[in-house]
Amino acid sequence: MSDTAPLSPLQSALPFWMSLGMIPMAILGAAFGGWALALLPLYGWVAVTLLDAILGRNETNPDPDTPEQALFWHRLITLIWFPLQFVTIFGMLWWVSRSDHLSPLETIALFFGVGVFSGTVGIVYSHELLHQRTRLERWLGDLLLSTVLYSHFRTEHLLVHHPHVGTPRDGVTARYNEGFFRYFLRVLASGLPSAWRAERLMLARAGRPVRHLSNPFWRYGALQLAMVGIAVWIGGCAGLALFLWQAFIAVWQLELTNYVEHYGLTRRYLGEGRYEPVKPHHSWNAAHAASNWLLINLQRHSDHHCKPQRRFPLLQTWPEEQAPQLPLGYPAMTALAMIPPLWRRRMNPRVRAWRRKYYPDIADWTPYRAASLPLPAGS
Repeated sequence: MSDTAPLSPLQSALPFWMSLGMIPMAILGAAFGGWALALLPLYGWVAVTLLDAILGRNETNPDPDTPEQALFWHRLITLIWFPLQFVTIFGMLWWVSRSDHLSPLETIALFFGVGVFSGTVGIVYSHELLHQRTRLERWLGDLLLSTVLYSHFRTEHLLVHHPHVGTPRDGVTARYNEGFFRYFLRVLASGLPSAWRAERLMLARAGRPVRHLSNPFWRYGALQLAMVGIAVWIGGCAGLALFLWQAFIAVWQLELTNYVEHYGLTRRYLGEGRYEPVKPHHSWNAAHAASNWLLINLQRHSDHHCKPQRRFPLLQTWPEEQAPQLPLGYPAMTALAMIPPLWRRRMNPRVRAWRRKYYPDIADWTPYRAASLPLPAGS
């Protein structure tokens, strides 16, 4: 990996606060409608991708032993995001239910942008928070997920994705040649049952019934019901419909990112329900500066899987010799994923090259592609 560089707390943290720019864009869209409604999606996808092209890649690695107190300004943006997102979502609902200058189509477009906001930033920040040890951070992560009605993501991500990535047990490891839309429907159908199964197995190992109060699904349900209740209280049935719409767009954003992160990358099956350990080459990475600022280094994905509790400012970027690299940042790649023929043309040759590099002895990739190998033992 690259040489380490010391972190200057405030200066190095400020670029990661670029997500705040989305809030005034949401307000402008709500106030003026029309062209202003395009600002949020354009910022999240186009502007960040253009900045990536201008600023290039950042392959400088921070010192992983940087003390916690030096990360205050980095952590603060994730700690304050729930109240900001809560006020933005429900403030928009209040605004559109009490004003009439936006047409129905403009209102739908506004909440499409709100979903881009809550998915591109909110779920990414919840992901960071859920991986941490403090109770406050985990609660904030749960609260963020409840605003997009995807609370089971916590269980699915921590108990299934991380231990079983690249195996048939992990539903969000996108299969080779699987188009995004087929993948999205599959994940939507399998995610909640998969998370429930993981929690049920964990409770059973502790000798507890599934109805035990330690089952986080009680918390998930209560928080999500509270968010739905607030939406109905503010805007009635129309408010609920708009809230559900932004939640769907946020989940779509999340699963687009999940699709990109591990597309076609599988772990070697060793027999008897065993798979090789997770390695840096089992994640797609991108060292592009601006998109890593917006996504708080999520694109340093190999290191995240190697050190799941490492805070985002300390994540390391791996060189191409050790971990596969994407040609563009995640925002641009997720846009490409929406056009499956173009995605396959760009990514399938990279997956085949990855196979030749890391697994030249595997002649038949059919069971890996079909996810028909045995499930990991104990899963």
